[in-house]
Formats: sequence, structure tokens, C-alpha cells
Amino acid sequence: MRLAITTLALAPLLVVQGWYVKRVTPRLPEAEGARQGVTGQGKPLRLLVVGDSAAAGVGAVHQREALVGQLALELASQFEVSWQLMAKTGFTTADLLAHLAQQSSQYFDIAVVSLGVNDVTRRVATRHWLTQQQELVELLATKFGVQKVLLSGVPPMGQFKALPQPLRWYVGLYAKQFNQHLKKHFDSHAYGCVVSPNARFDVEFLAKDGFHPSPVAYQHWAKVVAQKILTQFD
Repeated sequence: MRLAITTLALAPLLVVQGWYVKRVTPRLPEAEGARQGVTGQGKPLRLLVVGDSAAAGVGAVHQREALVGQLALELASQFEVSWQLMAKTGFTTADLLAHLAQQSSQYFDIAVVSLGVNDVTRRVATRHWLTQQQELVELLATKFGVQKVLLSGVPPMGQFKALPQPLRWYVGLYAKQFNQHLKKHFDSHAYGCVVSPNARFDVEFLAKDGFHPSPVAYQHWAKVVAQKILTQFD
């Protein structure tokens, strides 16, 4: 209710600020480098990373500095990690669902998901977003054989320096609402679980655009996710 009232009251200003941010914020490219590979030694582990610009490594120069590269590195001491990345800047949950539906069936042990920021900026209703998240988990489990889907929480958008106030406050509230419902929905789910790398947030976690993760943030994110994976596949 609070969010709905705020949306109505601030709608004209939020629209103007959103337009301004898109106009002036530097557009960083997706990280360069291969989007699949094999690294490490040990028990085989097939890893899939999917999602939006953060999954695609925007804010890092190369994929080895981004989430998938850092995560493969974290796991390489215990696993032979066969990893693959399916991500694109601007992807919402609906976009990713459509993209995965077009892919050939493959098998992965675990999937890591980065979604939510674009759903927030497009003001997707929380209930609708949760339904799409459920559909995504089911698709990954059935079509790709994923045993566990790790859903990264929406980042703390209320701390994105690229966003002016009150837009920053508003999207931060929206993202927080998404996370609360996401955690509650998947609290005891058979396939999906929520990983929250945002308990710690430092200024150095932001790339130069003030919006995307920096390599430092990707490293922190990868460590949190890797620890969760190790508890599932030790």
C-alpha cells in the first residue's frame, strides 16, 4: 500500500528523473571473454549463470573479473567446473523466460540467477514477478535438469549513486519489497533458494556508472554464492 501511494504521489517526478538517468548515465559494455568453459579439478559440476546485465558482467572488463569467472575460480579447487553464461543487458524475468524457452535442452547441476533490477525499473507488480520467478525455477529444473536454483536477491538499489532522490529511495523500497517476498516464497522450496550477497554493501562495490557491480562486488558476490554451492554439493 505504501508503495502504491508513493507511486501515485511521485509519478511525474519519477518519470522525469528516470528519463534523465537514462540520458546521462554512461552505458558500460558487457564483459568481454568466453561465455562457456571448463576449469578446475575434482568432481564434475555443471554450472549455469543466467540473467541481466550484472550476470553478463557489466562493470567488469573481462568475464574472469565478473560473476561467472569469479564463481568458477572459487569452485575450481574442489570441482571440475563446466560453466556457461546466458545473460543480456536489459533482461527482465519475462525476457529470460522467453530466451530460455528457445534454447536446446541441456543439463546443469546448479543455476545462479541475477534478475530484478529491470523488473523494478519497469514497475512489474510484485505478485506477477514472483509468479515469473516460480516459472523460471520450474523451467530450469525441468528443461535443464538443474538440481538447485540460487536466486540472487535484488541489489540495494537505494544505494545506487547514479540515481537521484527521490527516485533512489523509491526503487530501493521497491527492490526491498521484491526481496522480502522472494525470500518468503522460496524459504522451503524444493529447487529454488535465495542467496543474499547484499548484507554487506560498500561504495567500492559500484562500477564507475554508479549503477552496476564493480569487480570487487563480483568477487564478494561469487564468494557468497560459492559458499552456498559448497553446502549443497560437498
